Amino acid sequence: MDEKPLVAKVLPVAGESFQLEGHEAFLILPSAEVDGPVPWIWYAPTLPGLPGMEEKWMFEKFTAAGIAIAGIDAGESYGNAAGCKLFSSLHKELTEHRGLSKKPVFLARSRGGLMAYSWAVEHPEMVGGIAGIYPVCNLESYPGVDIAAGAFGVSREEMKSRLAEFNPLDRLAPLAKAQVPIFHIHGDKDAVVPLEKNSQAVQERLEKLGAKMGIMIPEGQGHNMWVGFFQCQPLVDFAIKQAKAGALVERK
Repeated sequence: MDEKPLVAKVLPVAGESFQLEGHEAFLILPSAEVDGPVPWIWYAPTLPGLPGMEEKWMFEKFTAAGIAIAGIDAGESYGNAAGCKLFSSLHKELTEHRGLSKKPVFLARSRGGLMAYSWAVEHPEMVGGIAGIYPVCNLESYPGVDIAAGAFGVSREEMKSRLAEFNPLDRLAPLAKAQVPIFHIHGDKDAVVPLEKNSQAVQERLEKLGAKMGIMIPEGQGHNMWVGFFQCQPLVDFAIKQAKAGALVERK
């Protein structure tokens, strides 16, 4: 059977689509040339149709500020080992061969939170920060134990008994110890990714670990396409500040 020709990923702003270990990845470079390691935003989940046009406003803000954006399609990994391995491959490709900083800031949208947090807790020294738009942080909350078990290649019973081993919510200690900056925006009416079981739970766990995070809670908003989620100036300001701070460390 003949292989289908590769189709370049449609991105919200101009950028490059490329293949890495058989998976589609993308890189959007900043508007102007940057001296030294390029600060960058790591977008997740990079799935078909994502990032979408709703991210255009944010991406334009990032590139104008000298920030690159990149991501890789790890499929519906929910933060499993295979997905984390792909994330490590992307980090290596971009930092060793394309001049990007070793400490990106994650921009985790919805289930991209599971991917971002799962990799971040294993590599806190390589994370400049985590910005979340109603991010999933709790496997039990979403996609649920049954679906998560399939993604992680274990039985439902084993997933239940080993949940703390896989679940980002239960693995925050390395991020707290490294004082990784975190900021979420999450609606109080989110029925898909409930605020109290995800972003608020992360905040509570971090506080118990002696760390803090920023969180915005728009009243009356759920898991939707409200423009305020995607044109959130405090979130963009946070991501730019932390991405630049991460790159600055390497220049010293």
